[in-house]
Amino acid sequence: MKRPILLHPDPRLKKVCDPVADLSDDLRALADDMLETMYDAPGIGLAAPQVGVNARLLVMDCVKDEEEAPRPLVMFNPEIVAASDETSVYEEGCLSIPEQYADVTRPAEVTVRWMDRDGNAVQEDMAGLWATCVQHEVDHLDGTLFIDRIGPMKRQMITRRMVKLKRERAKERARA
Repeated sequence: MKRPILLHPDPRLKKVCDPVADLSDDLRALADDMLETMYDAPGIGLAAPQVGVNARLLVMDCVKDEEEAPRPLVMFNPEIVAASDETSVYEEGCLSIPEQYADVTRPAEVTVRWMDRDGNAVQEDMAGLWATCVQHEVDHLDGTLFIDRIGPMKRQMITRRMVKLKRERAKERARA
């Protein structure tokens, strides 16, 4: 089931998420809903707070080549346990901040540890787009948006655009 994605500014996007204590069928269903929502958007990552759920859960799939099989990852309680000194810059966007992009500098490689949908501990080294995406999504779980990692002028400009977009969407819903 597709879920609505919260748009910035929304106070729920700025909260630190609670750890997932036990995997339940409800949480697995939420992960499935999040994958469906992410693919439909379309996006490469989605964190639980973006669909209004305060839980340390994210989904991602950075496979962009249509010839390659999708690689959906479901991460409960993801944690970045190591990061390279080397950095990379990616133009990031966010499903909660549609059509707004900015260059963000992050570690080029990270080691991530998480619990999969079956409760197994998983650890993986990630680089390139995968590393950027997982850092972006873990930031969401900590109440940080990519615009918090850019200069104040650009951040204010994007936030003003988002306030305007939310106002326009509210008017459209009122007319419908």
